[in-house]
This record gives sequence, structure tokens and C-alpha cells, in this order.
Amino acid sequence: MIDLPKDIALVVAGHGSRDPEGVEQFERFVDVVRLRAGGRIVEHGYLEFARPTIDEGVRKAIQSGAKKVSVVPGVLLGATHAKNDMPVEVQALQREFPECDIRYGAPMHLHPSVLQLCRVRIVEAEAQSSKIVPRSDTCLVVVGRGTTDPDANSDVTKLARILEEGMGFAASFVCYSGTAKPGLSEGFETAVRMGCSRLLIVPFFLFTGVLIKRITAAVEVIAASRPQVEILCAGHLDSHPLTADALLDRGREAFEGKALMNCGLCKYRTAIIGYESEAGAPQIGHHFHVRGGGPSTTQSPADASGSPAPAPQIPAVIDRGDAPQSSAAGALPAGTAPGLPYEMHPIEEKSFEIIAQGRDWTGFPEEQIEILQRLVHTSGDFEAPDSMFLSKGAAGAGVRAILDRCTIVTDVTMVQSGLRRALISQLGLRTACLVHDDETKLVAQANGLTKSAAGIRRAWLKYGNNTLLAIGDAPTAVEEAVRLIQEQGWRPRLVIGLPVGFVGTQESKERLRKCLHVPRITNRGTRGGSPWAAATVNALLIQASRVSKG
Repeated sequence: MIDLPKDIALVVAGHGSRDPEGVEQFERFVDVVRLRAGGRIVEHGYLEFARPTIDEGVRKAIQSGAKKVSVVPGVLLGATHAKNDMPVEVQALQREFPECDIRYGAPMHLHPSVLQLCRVRIVEAEAQSSKIVPRSDTCLVVVGRGTTDPDANSDVTKLARILEEGMGFAASFVCYSGTAKPGLSEGFETAVRMGCSRLLIVPFFLFTGVLIKRITAAVEVIAASRPQVEILCAGHLDSHPLTADALLDRGREAFEGKALMNCGLCKYRTAIIGYESEAGAPQIGHHFHVRGGGPSTTQSPADASGSPAPAPQIPAVIDRGDAPQSSAAGALPAGTAPGLPYEMHPIEEKSFEIIAQGRDWTGFPEEQIEILQRLVHTSGDFEAPDSMFLSKGAAGAGVRAILDRCTIVTDVTMVQSGLRRALISQLGLRTACLVHDDETKLVAQANGLTKSAAGIRRAWLKYGNNTLLAIGDAPTAVEEAVRLIQEQGWRPRLVIGLPVGFVGTQESKERLRKCLHVPRITNRGTRGGSPWAAATVNALLIQASRVSKG
């Protein structure tokens, strides 16, 4: 049992699950922690999908008399939730209760007790079989959750290697049931091809839920299709004194100043290959909408005085290649609540009254009017709409892409900077411009491309089809986008190509206009530019904000 000081209360912070069974298992785990804590105050809370929330758990501990509170993630690895969302909660609570000392612990990670429990689960799985198969003829497959954090994903590989060498398996392989690759089917198929007579699958999860059930289904499929290979699946870690002791140890470390995490490879502290833009990013929580119960409750979260807590601002995610993100990036203007429909400033409203009356708009489809009037507002030219080309349904495709939270990719930072940040934030969107990224420079040099074209190529590789492409400067970026669409099967949700200039500009826009594979917006002639591209996206953002609010 861990020697946790008697005056420290523990709050076990979970993510929450849509699966009631997963929530039930988490709460059984909290009960085990409480039993192992020797009479100390132990509460719990969730980021989302379940009650109580983390702030409610901390308040309950304080109401029970705690002056020192250790908030410890009830998760295995340090990814976005443990690195951003939970610390933000702790920071907010410390400001709310300055008389208390509220500390944040590290995730359980590869704690020695966790490794011991992995061995227990492996031995239990081997015991399921009537066959005796040596580990020298067994491939160990460790299944992680999968995140967008390469450090957390790499820890699953580290775990697999420790278990492989420590327990004498012939080989080990790693796959993921969530965001990272390889996925379950591909991973299991690859592991089978290693030639071992047994596959032993270990889900590196604390509790059941949607992803565990996905693993179970995938195991059944591979077992049915590969009868010549014995496939065993270990249980997830679940409630156990070993994981309870690991969590209690992390709670102790928090007050000893030993909250151990791999900060040397944390993508928020270090420029990790492929994630350089996230180094120096501010700590930003994404779960304030469920704080204190969120919109499903009838009461607003209150501060210590009983007054309703102000709605937090939700920043956008802005990917500018190597450029560090400012802490204010994407924040809403002061006094603006997130999620409200776009409202024009009086001067802007007057301008659009003039634009509406300044020419005959009856010849244009209704869905195009917002875009075309925005272009007039940007260019000061009532004839600008006459040169525009919008493929059938292009505006609607753009709005749907935004509502689906696709990544908005721009060729240059000027287009990215011209986007309405309040709307980007309200709609929870990511914007990306890779033109200044170090890897983009290497790609450009190695392939004889301009940096703008190389940035578009990297966006295709990094973000795939779920993108809205806005090009306002470089004809070469348009050319590269069209080439990837025609030759590589790239299918952005919408391509906006409005570069300005005299060399190759008209030709690139004509090629885009004739590219029938994707919805597209462009124009004829040499005119255009970053303000035009940004104005077009802004018009779509405004339409999307209206749709999202009914």
C-alpha cells in the first residue's frame, strides 16, 4: 500500500464514457482506490459524458474539509486530456479556491505496478487455452487507444518492448483502436504474418467501453479468418489493487514535486518532428461545456460566491507550421459568448446595405449571394462577381465541410490571418498553413516545388480529404492541388483558388475550373489575392454559424 500523507485528499479524474458499463467499472476502480487509501478523502469526477464532473469532485473534497487536494488522471498515458484538459481544470479550481493547495498528478503511465498487472493479464489469457504454446512461438500484440500525441503512442510501443523482452515473446507488434495507425484489422493481419502459432492480444486500457468492444469484434473476425493460428485476448486492466496503488503513488508524487512525465518528448514543450507547430501551444481545455454538469443540467456552474460562472472562451486551433501559437490565438473578442450567430458591426451592416442596392443580384443563385457580396465588400468593386466561377453546389459543400469540422488549409499565412477568428473558434475548427514548416522546405528542395506547392502537398499527406482548401496567393499551389486531385485521387471538400498575378495565374485558375472531381470556386483573369480567398471562406463561416444555430 502507498504511503500517502493523511492530510491529502485524492480526486480521481476520468474522461467519462458513453458506455454505462465503462462508467460503472471506473467507479468500481475508485472504490478500490478508496479502500487502499486508508481512510483518506477520495472523490472522483469526469471530463464529460458522466457525472460528477471533475470540478464537482474537487468541491466535494473541499466541502469535506480538505485543504490539500491531489487531482490524479485516472488514465494510463499522457495525451491531450491529461496534458491540456485536466490541467486547465486544476488551474481554474486553484484560482477559485486560493485557500487550498490543489496539485495535479501524472497519469499512471508505465508505473511498475501497471507493468505487473499487464503480466497478470497475460498469464490469465494463456490459461484460457488447453494448449501449451511456448512464448518463443507467440507474437504479443499490444493494442493502445491511439491519440494525436506521438509521445503517448510511442509509450505503447515501449510497453510492448518491455513485455516482449521481459516475458520472452518471439516478437511484439503494436496497433491502435482509435486515431493512430495501424488500426486493428491491419495490425492483426500483420501480426499473423509474422508466422507464430499463437497471437496474444493485450488491450492496454483501464476500463471497458466502445473501443474495447471494437477490439473484441476485431479479434473475432481475425480468429474466424485464420483458424490455423491460435488467438488469445487478454482482459483490460480494470479495477485492481495494483492500478489503485499506481494512482495513489502519482497522488503522492504530486505533493512531492515529482509529477513524472516525459516532458523531453512532449509535443507542447518540444518541437517534435511532424508536430512542430504545437510546441509552445497554450494549455487549452475543451470540456468547459460540461463543467458542473454542462448544458444537460438546469443550473449554471457557480463560483464560490454563488454567482454564475462566465462562459469560457474557446480558442481555435491554428497550425502555422513551425510558428508557435500565441496564447490569444483564436480567442473570442471580450464579452462575446461562444456559439452565438455572427452579428455585423453597424458600419459593416451599412456597407452591405449599399452593396445590396449597388447592382442587380437577381441573376445569381441564392447560395452564392453571401460569397459574392463579401467579395465586393473586400475588393470595393461591384464588377468582381461577374468574373467569378462557382461550381454547382460549391457553397453548400463548403458549409457542410465546415459543419463537419474539416481542416481549413491555406497556401499562405495572409489567408489564414484573414479568417474570422471568432467564427473559427465558435465552430471548433482547425486552420493550417504549412508554407513555412521546415519539412515543407525540404519537400520543396527535394521535389523542385515552390514552398507554396510543397505546403499543399504536405497538407494532402497530413490532413487527407477532410479539408477545405483556400488558395489566395500562389498559382503553383493551385497547380499542385489540381495535379494531386487528378493523379493521386485527393478529394478536398472544396477548393477555393483565387491567386493574384500575371505569371501562370490565369492558366492555373482555368485548370481548376475544368477540374470536375471536386467542388470549386475560382475566377477568370489576373485579379484575386489573399483577401479574396479569406473573404470567400468567411462568407461560408457566416453561413455555417447560422445553420449551426438553426
